[in-house]
Amino acid sequence: MRHEEIKAGENISTVMQFVLLGFSDLPNLQGFLFGMFSVMYLSILIGNSFIIMITRLDPALQKPMYFFLSNFSFLEICYVSVTLPRILFNLWTQDRRISFLACATQMCFFLMLAATESILLSVMSYDRYVAICNPLHYPLSMNPTKCTQLAVGSWLGGVPFELGQTCQIFSLHFCNSNKIDNFFCDIPPVLKLACGNTSVNELYVYAMAILLAAIPFMLILASYSKIIATVLRLPTAEGRAKAFSTCSSHLVVVVLFFGSASVTYLMPKSTHSSITDKLLSLFYTIVTPMLNPMIYSLRNKDVIVALRRLLVKAQCHPLTYE
Repeated sequence: MRHEEIKAGENISTVMQFVLLGFSDLPNLQGFLFGMFSVMYLSILIGNSFIIMITRLDPALQKPMYFFLSNFSFLEICYVSVTLPRILFNLWTQDRRISFLACATQMCFFLMLAATESILLSVMSYDRYVAICNPLHYPLSMNPTKCTQLAVGSWLGGVPFELGQTCQIFSLHFCNSNKIDNFFCDIPPVLKLACGNTSVNELYVYAMAILLAAIPFMLILASYSKIIATVLRLPTAEGRAKAFSTCSSHLVVVVLFFGSASVTYLMPKSTHSSITDKLLSLFYTIVTPMLNPMIYSLRNKDVIVALRRLLVKAQCHPLTYE
């Protein structure tokens, strides 16, 4: 396929489309990659849908912790659907073109959902903090109204900031090339195409990273420092083990998400390599959402017990057809 180039000096108004290079440097693996990403997408959809279903149906899981987990699973489905269908389309058709508007839209939704994930993870850590450190106040502090407000705040909190960041980036001039050396419209590879001084844009990226990633991450660390101190004071080993098992899955997800994303967005643009960008992007856009259902279900005894109850109920009441 012939990739279209943008001549140096052209105005951004003439840029009608970009080209997502993605995995075009692996021509012999296109079929394999399509199959692999299809399986990953299906596993993400099925795994997270399963968590949503089981937290809605099982009466024992009608708690704030699982209300937020259900929100988180739905978020992961939305988050991965911003990028993976486009990857599959590009691999299947070998048409890697994406319009200027579609690229901006993809980046905007990706950034907004990433901000939602960051805030929601901090809300989930706050829920665990109240449950373990202030159990007597938990029913009042995390009542249904408060939980709904926290969930809505998580979904909407990053929208104005990321909408502004997307508008700022796509108001730049792109004069050297229109080839995005990644599989979706992410900030680092798009900024690489901009001509002129992009230091203001990079500062804005750092500011958003501090506001929507670093601050939530610090709140999570503060919550878990209090949680660990409280757990270590519990009188029984069984109580400590139960508290740690409840929190460990959340901590693993936090480390996976914030670790890979922070390297991508906090490194200076000049130090980015396309291979590093692609690997890190794959990790926090696809691999982490795929692992989350397994992490939460395998590390959470309540979810395992609820699964057993659901399976027993299905065996006792099989579907009958006339």
